[in-house]
Amino acid sequence: MSLQSPLGKALGHGSAKTGLDHWLAQRSTAIALVPLGLWFTVSLLLLPHGSHEFVVAWVAEPLNAILLILLVIALVYHSMVGLQVIVEDYVQGGLGYLTMITVQFVHILLVVAGIYSIIVISLGAGQ
Repeated sequence: MSLQSPLGKALGHGSAKTGLDHWLAQRSTAIALVPLGLWFTVSLLLLPHGSHEFVVAWVAEPLNAILLILLVIALVYHSMVGLQVIVEDYVQGGLGYLTMITVQFVHILLVVAGIYSIIVISLGAGQ
């Protein structure tokens, strides 16, 4: 029999206090994705013909390139945080740890590939 109260036993074994961070990150990126997604959709719909040359010229404009990079970062981070919560809730043990590492690695590759592509297109458009 222990003299420690139930509260004393429970203290230190509760929340890791990261839930609010995930919640804020998910909501912040969702809010950022609304204007960025609308801008992206409207901009592409307003492009004449939608041919490759027009899209490359559109990406080469500095404001469009910056907003595209912000869109890629927000999309990938929003996806990563959402999948992290799902993995933490539903995948247990070592498989959960391996899945989380894989999810993060894939998202890092996606953001690097997206930013690299935008930079290459915008810098190579003048050639």
